[in-house]
Amino acid sequence: MANMKLKVYKQDGSEVSTMEVSKDIFDFKAEGSESAMFNAVLVYRANSRQATAKTKKRFEVSGGGKKPFRQKGTGRARAGSTRSPIWVGGGTVFGPTGVQNFKIRQNKKEHAIAIKSAFSLLAKKDMLVLDELKVEGKTKEVVKLLEALKIADEKVLLVSDDYKILQAANNLQNVLTRSYDNLSVYDLLNAGKLVITKEDLKKVEEGLN
Repeated sequence: MANMKLKVYKQDGSEVSTMEVSKDIFDFKAEGSESAMFNAVLVYRANSRQATAKTKKRFEVSGGGKKPFRQKGTGRARAGSTRSPIWVGGGTVFGPTGVQNFKIRQNKKEHAIAIKSAFSLLAKKDMLVLDELKVEGKTKEVVKLLEALKIADEKVLLVSDDYKILQAANNLQNVLTRSYDNLSVYDLLNAGKLVITKEDLKKVEEGLN
């Protein structure tokens, strides 16, 4: 298995060492990778969609119990209820029901291609590997980290499942936190910079092998 080297940084932004990772994951090249990433994003967005839109059908609209006017002699078309779909304020015939299912799926092989391709794009210049990451839960600590890494103005994907880190980054609009086992292709492609510790990167690599 061919390897590639990535720089490893301390929290103060200084380079401390390098680490070897698999080229089969972080320098992945395959035919159809762009298509696989496109489909992965499509699946993510479709499955995140909530079926909250709903319109009332004829039987759900209030009122309309009384015939609005007599059957004959008015010169108008006969009408039995104001709840009819042809009346303003009446029911809707083919509107959303609130229980639509927008979920779609992507097969495992194509998803593996997509996530390896997304990691490979970031690994070239937009993935910052930390030796370790420790904070006490203060937002200013994460701000200091981003400034030290010179990515304070970037859209950052910070990989961690440490509660204190999640708490510290929660108030930063440009920082999205995810655990190493909950990274989507959408999150990876949407990030300007990826910040991850050596430990979590090894776990990601093991999960994709």
